[in-house]
Amino acid sequence: MFEPLELPDDWQEALSECIGSPEYKMLLGKIDKEYEVARICPPRNQVFATFKLCPLNSVKAVILGQDPYFNPGQAMGLAFSVNHYCKQFPPSLKNIIKEVRTELGVCTIEDGDLTPWAKQGVLLLNTCLTVREGTPLSHKDIGWDCLINHVLKVLNKKDNIVFVLWGNSAKAYRPLLTNSNNLILTSAHPSPLSANAGFFGCGHFKKINDFLTSRGSKAIIF
Repeated sequence: MFEPLELPDDWQEALSECIGSPEYKMLLGKIDKEYEVARICPPRNQVFATFKLCPLNSVKAVILGQDPYFNPGQAMGLAFSVNHYCKQFPPSLKNIIKEVRTELGVCTIEDGDLTPWAKQGVLLLNTCLTVREGTPLSHKDIGWDCLINHVLKVLNKKDNIVFVLWGNSAKAYRPLLTNSNNLILTSAHPSPLSANAGFFGCGHFKKINDFLTSRGSKAIIF
């Protein structure tokens, strides 16, 4: 028996327009079928983990990626994160850790589990929340955009949030972010295919904290 796909109450309330739409119900139907016929990442009960670990009112930064890791045992519902017991880090995660070390001198998530970031108010969100094992971008057109659009629209209405868009899939959502009281940072994706084209040296982790502290918020311990 699969666990239900359910958002926490605070997010459900804020996203009620989306959740009640035919598009969202169609998406959940497709996801149900996918879990029945294929191996899907992350495990079903972790699809909405980022929302469970980062309540709406605690969001200080959003890091937007592409889709979950597609190798077995890696994806756990937070963009770019792996379980702390994962022995093989995806290259993108290795590059993120490298950039944090370069900017701040130390990185606190050497085990690859970004849960501490989420608990400090970093919404680690992908543009797709599921993927078929071994097949990147396999759920690109399954309908996740109906949810991601609404999430970003809700957060766009709040002030003093940093939106971090890594890669073209994330940058495509830039037009939704119109609030001048927020900070928007963009760069290449941390994948080895593009990290040298602007991710390395982007300074995003320092810029996030500089912005947050300038607005009276506590810095993130990266």
